[in-house]
Amino acid sequence: MKSIYLDHAATCPTDPKVVEAMLPYFSDHYGNPSSIYSLSRTTRNAIENARTILASAIGADPKEIVFTSGGSESDNFAIKGIAHALKDKGNHIITSQIEHHAVLYTCKFLEKNGYDVTYVPVDEHGTIKLDELEKAIRPDTILITVMHANNEIGTIQPIRQIGEIAKKHGIKFHTDAVQTFGHIPVNANDLNVDLLSISAHKFYGPKGVGALYIRKGTKITPQSHGGDQERRRRASTENVPGIVGLGKAVEIATESMADEADRQTKLRNDFIKAILEKIPDSRLNGHPVDRLPNNINISFEGIEGESILLNLDMYGIAASTGSACSSSSLEPSHVLLSIGLTHELAHGSVRFSLGKHTTREELDRVVDILPGIIQKLRAMSPLYNK
Repeated sequence: MKSIYLDHAATCPTDPKVVEAMLPYFSDHYGNPSSIYSLSRTTRNAIENARTILASAIGADPKEIVFTSGGSESDNFAIKGIAHALKDKGNHIITSQIEHHAVLYTCKFLEKNGYDVTYVPVDEHGTIKLDELEKAIRPDTILITVMHANNEIGTIQPIRQIGEIAKKHGIKFHTDAVQTFGHIPVNANDLNVDLLSISAHKFYGPKGVGALYIRKGTKITPQSHGGDQERRRRASTENVPGIVGLGKAVEIATESMADEADRQTKLRNDFIKAILEKIPDSRLNGHPVDRLPNNINISFEGIEGESILLNLDMYGIAASTGSACSSSSLEPSHVLLSIGLTHELAHGSVRFSLGKHTTREELDRVVDILPGIIQKLRAMSPLYNK
């Protein structure tokens, strides 16, 4: 039985071309980039080449790119770094209710350390309410952080407009673009952002490497100390193979992004239509149009999402109930609760996220299998009485 992987929002397989590019930097080109001999110059040049590739992809200067261990570190660095650097100007941060936990938990940490955070609500589609965001701005507001697109329901936020609001009020603006970079256009200047987070494994690069874009002139306090790496902004010997892999993954993603987004959007729309037609008492979560090309989040009334996943797994189908970073939690998704779902309906939600190797035949198989699973589970469920 051929397996079907529909959890690309959690992670993607590393592209074979990315692995090929990385391999020499494990054993042949192993020099510490901070050393001055030729072996190390090779690795230093490889890092700077990857930095140039990424900077070009987002319309930035290479000096504005800091390599990190991934999206969570980039988010932590951006938020804590601005909070600490601008603490003399204020202690108020604005974010949304549906951010990734890397942002929400960082904000909660700062609240315990003297900062004040406003969590702006979203509408029924998961779109942030711009009027409420602007109303939340205070004289002591130093940072706005809102994700480019939601990892669970796929809703794309009006980042450019938020950036305009932030700029008008002289406030630094960070966006978590982990789910969007490599899948839809991401340009730092077009989006009006000062800081932007990405993670390589979300676009077929290796795990454990990411980057933070920091606009020139942005005052930020380093969060790791001990060396002068990354222009003294992040101490740690660089993950050279990972950075090389990130650069190669950026090259591959940007070459095919437009065509792949169109292909996945068509597959996504057809899959949503088929599921909603075949399975009664099901609903799409997230914006029907302004959503990631690969994201499908559907709630099924009267049953648990985990039960659906276990049954799908028996057929070799991998999906998820939301963020991979909180998949072990028994609490319903904070994102789904924020868009107005009941606890019961939130618990009955499944996220299918497509990838560049996903085929129509694979999705047709899921459409054939899923209604039977839902019917079987509802027949055993005391929560479903229809």
